[in-house]
Amino acid sequence: MAVETVIILAAGEGTRMKSTQPKVLHSVAGRSLLGHVVHAVSQLSPRDLRIVVGSGRESVEAHIADIAPAATTVFQEHRGGTGHAAQLALAGKTPSGTVLVLAGDTPMLTGQSLAQFLDAHVSGKFAASVLTAEHPDPTGYGRIIRDDADELLRIVEEKDATEDERIIFEINSGVYAFDSAALAGAISKITNSNAQGELYLTDVIGILKGQGASIAAIVIDDFTEILGVNDRIQLAESAALLRDRINENWMREGVTIIDPTTTWIDSTASLSNDVTIHPGSAILGSTQIASGAVIGPRTTLTDCVVKEGASVLESIATGTVIGEGATVGPFTYLRNGTVLGDGSKAGAFVEMKNSTVGTGSKVPHLSYVGDATIGEGTNIGAATIFVNYDGVEKHHTTVGDHVRIGSDTMLVAPITIGDGAYTAAGSVITEDVPAGAIGVGRAKQKNVLSWVLRKRAGTKSAQAAEASDTKG
Repeated sequence: MAVETVIILAAGEGTRMKSTQPKVLHSVAGRSLLGHVVHAVSQLSPRDLRIVVGSGRESVEAHIADIAPAATTVFQEHRGGTGHAAQLALAGKTPSGTVLVLAGDTPMLTGQSLAQFLDAHVSGKFAASVLTAEHPDPTGYGRIIRDDADELLRIVEEKDATEDERIIFEINSGVYAFDSAALAGAISKITNSNAQGELYLTDVIGILKGQGASIAAIVIDDFTEILGVNDRIQLAESAALLRDRINENWMREGVTIIDPTTTWIDSTASLSNDVTIHPGSAILGSTQIASGAVIGPRTTLTDCVVKEGASVLESIATGTVIGEGATVGPFTYLRNGTVLGDGSKAGAFVEMKNSTVGTGSKVPHLSYVGDATIGEGTNIGAATIFVNYDGVEKHHTTVGDHVRIGSDTMLVAPITIGDGAYTAAGSVITEDVPAGAIGVGRAKQKNVLSWVLRKRAGTKSAQAAEASDTKG
């Protein structure tokens, strides 16, 4: 369902968030609150998207430039209510067709529900329609007042409602559809004669009703879709609702999620069928996970690509490509720019950044690999450190194919280890090792006899040494 004009109201102060960040920029499930609303309305293909901004104007406009570069921003310098914001958005514009107005803090709202709402509005040829919901706790919301024929009579804000009106459970979602001509004629007539001293967009409904126009109150099936976010508690509630919706969708698509209550998947992530996700895992950002991959438990992936059949156990990875059949973890940290080849391994207590590990190569445990290229079929021994930083600049290490790096080796970059080469355990390698050679970078061992008896006399070590001499 295409719509001519969409107006998103995103100028609120958000004082109850108690944050230096504008409310609409707070994030849940991989998008800002405003980002979720923009994503929903983008499915309607609006010809003109206008977003009213106010608090934190510069940061909000910068965000809009990223998520909706074609949108027009309108600045509401003095917050005078929803009616005032809509007036500003329409100033100097003569809209045609249908105008959709909604708030920028309703992350649960879907494009499908908006399309159904607009279909009902257009097919009913209404001058105005409001999306409503039956809410079990209507506190804080405007109430829908219906007449004896069950038709919409008016909308009353809670602060202006009587005691009887406050017990009504049908609430205003803040989503409106207007015939553009009807809206243009009525919005100039609203006044601020109310408890807030603001211009309410809801008063347009009353004005049109008084003119005999046809008005509709259209009830949405799931009231959670219209829930707004005004504080951190509601932010957390929305996050949990989105988590459940996203997880249910992926499970229907063939993903196994062992414990959905502890699994968090951003709305921007992508998973294939037959992926398995174990408890305590988070799939964030633009992460893509291919069929047969096993993730978790207690794993966080951000902006990663995980290929078929890979396994990531109790690890954290950001900006990483994990090859087909590769294994990661446990307790592994993969940083931006890491690429693991097919069948490779980044084992326990391994950290990598800006490095490529070739097909079938292994970094099994207790190692740091930074700014490196490792060829195919190579094994990096335990406790190996790629010494990439000289205190000023980062340097690159190249390790060839089928290399064997001995345990506790220091590879001091820039350096190249040739194909098929070895390094001796405990070496500090500061020069290139040619193909097929072994690099040894350690001093000859020297044993100082009776040192403990002289320097640590009376200790348990000295007593054990003396006892050993007696046995001899």
